[in-house]
Amino acid sequence: MDHLTIVTHPLVQHKLTLMRDRDTSTAVFRQLLREISQLLAYEVTRELPMTTKRIDTPVQPMDAPTLAGRKMALVSILRAGNGLLDGILELVPSARVGFVGLYRDEETLQPVQYYFKAPEQLEDRLVIAVDPMLATGNSSAAAVDLLKAKGATNIRFLCLLAAPEGVARMKEAHPDVPIVTAALDERLNENGYIVPGLGDAGDRMFGTK
Repeated sequence: MDHLTIVTHPLVQHKLTLMRDRDTSTAVFRQLLREISQLLAYEVTRELPMTTKRIDTPVQPMDAPTLAGRKMALVSILRAGNGLLDGILELVPSARVGFVGLYRDEETLQPVQYYFKAPEQLEDRLVIAVDPMLATGNSSAAAVDLLKAKGATNIRFLCLLAAPEGVARMKEAHPDVPIVTAALDERLNENGYIVPGLGDAGDRMFGTK
């Protein structure tokens, strides 16, 4: 799957195992999500455009590498996306931030939009959409639809776990959007949850279940 990157770094996989454990507390789960998001961010930002600028070191002047173009946009798919967002912002504090509010209808498994706010000039920015779980892929595809309608052309999707069904749905709907994840799990169950998964990421992060 050339549109899918699985980050197999040992620290990523170790932290993911701790997050999968049902006995991991809310506080620890939240901290692990923040830590793993920073590790995943290294991969999703690997090909950022670069330029140089003239600086003076304590020894001599030099042309030093620096990020080029407009500041990237991070877009959280609410509510669980905020867990990934917070960690990435620690690495890229100058990033612009947007939010897509979607919830999954438990009967149809289709996304229902309730909020959308994105930075301006998305057409000139790298846009990274974040959501811990790529399950059916319906919400993720709908979020990317909104971002493209807003002008975004350079979009990447970052998640913690992906199901084959979600990856296929995203490839069908948005073959131009690369996916970066920590694991590709086995399948979805009859309720649309990733198996083996880690449960509902939002509930585990916020302690709501």
